[in-house]
Amino acid sequence: MEPLQRIGKATVDVLEVLLGATEPRWGLEIIKLTGRPSGSVYPLLDRLERASWVTSSWEDDDTRKGPRRRMYVLTPDGAAEARRVVAARAPQPRFVPRTAQ
Repeated sequence: MEPLQRIGKATVDVLEVLLGATEPRWGLEIIKLTGRPSGSVYPLLDRLERASWVTSSWEDDDTRKGPRRRMYVLTPDGAAEARRVVAARAPQPRFVPRTAQ
């Protein structure tokens, strides 16, 4: 598995969606859940797949109408790295000093 060179907010958003999934997600679903444009989500998914964080496959549902969907799921190592990245990017609680009484 390769480390990612750039991890921006869009990458974190996509990783959060994939971490919260109980089954594979398709690209348009990820776009809708993140609110990110397809021009940023699909290249991110491609980069995550090339780095072995994600695997993808074509949907096998012959009964569904419409074009086939590409399904994405985190690999076990990718899920571990995604949890690390998301935790590191989470806002830290700010320390507010107490005033003297």
